[in-house]
Amino acid sequence: MLRYALLLAPSANRVYADAAGRLARAELEIFAGAGVLDTAPVDAAVERIGGVEYLTFAAPEPGPGRRDLAYLANLSAAYALFERVGEDLLRPVPLHPLARYDSDLITIPKYAGKTNEQFTRLLLNATVLASASAGAMLDRQLVVLDPLCGRGTTLNQALMYGYDGIGVEHDGKDVDAYAAFLRTWLRRKRHKHTAETVPVRRDRKLVARRFEAVLAPSHDAHRAGATQRVTVLHTDTTRAREVLRPRCADVIVTDAPYGVAHGSRTGQGLSRSPLDLLTAAVPVWRELLRPGGALGLSWNTHVAPRAAAEAVLTGAGLRVVDGPGYLGLAHRVDQAIERDVLVAVAAENG
Repeated sequence: MLRYALLLAPSANRVYADAAGRLARAELEIFAGAGVLDTAPVDAAVERIGGVEYLTFAAPEPGPGRRDLAYLANLSAAYALFERVGEDLLRPVPLHPLARYDSDLITIPKYAGKTNEQFTRLLLNATVLASASAGAMLDRQLVVLDPLCGRGTTLNQALMYGYDGIGVEHDGKDVDAYAAFLRTWLRRKRHKHTAETVPVRRDRKLVARRFEAVLAPSHDAHRAGATQRVTVLHTDTTRAREVLRPRCADVIVTDAPYGVAHGSRTGQGLSRSPLDLLTAAVPVWRELLRPGGALGLSWNTHVAPRAAAEAVLTGAGLRVVDGPGYLGLAHRVDQAIERDVLVAVAAENG
């Protein structure tokens, strides 16, 4: 067995950084339990080496394909990986994470209420690994739906992974801000693309606005038709079935409103409880999920207990995942927000 030390990426959010080691260990357990690794890591622990925090673990020497390292390179907190040699030396191990585009696609947008980028990646990883698409994480162009997409952090992470993204957002200003950012970023990076905003009508009535961009990481990829698509719909999430076909998403990933500085909108208006929104929206989202797909949700447990959120998901016909790592993702965001994660899957024959 080889011993490894994973250097954790620094976080601009001090509170999140305090929980990063524990969350990284839980995420490693999720990767190990998903069945995508040839051999699961063992003896995972958070240790300080030379005064710096690492996630340490042991694993057999990787084979020629190094498939396990290809998966673990995508751990949300992975910054650098070292093999531990003796008691005093760290030997660098190259990591090659999924990264179709420059990292500033994720890091440039700054705005109040933006979800921490590392956590967004963790939530996406945990959801994909619970789904029937876990084994295709590195190889297939999955479709990620964020039905409360805000200004698109989850959508941009999906693009980074080479996936397609679909977003639904009630606030037109957020939709316009995302469209403006992505257009500007694509032009500045000289990526071949098309982008347009068009009305969506049903029975001659306006039901939504749709921003859609088709892009590729290189001109050669674009010419070969190896493109990605990101679509954002300006409409209420409870009406998403009016503008999206059923079973259109491999995974649904979303960070619910926290009910502190802002509320969530349902058909009955503004609510401070995310449970009101989830009760109205999850049955709609369930129709958009493919058989074997997974829904990953984060929310503020101060305003909605975990048991109540679980009941909403199971009531919609989803099975809550409670395997290794999935019960260890709760963490403090600030004084008023304690964030937790629920992941639930749809039956493969459903």
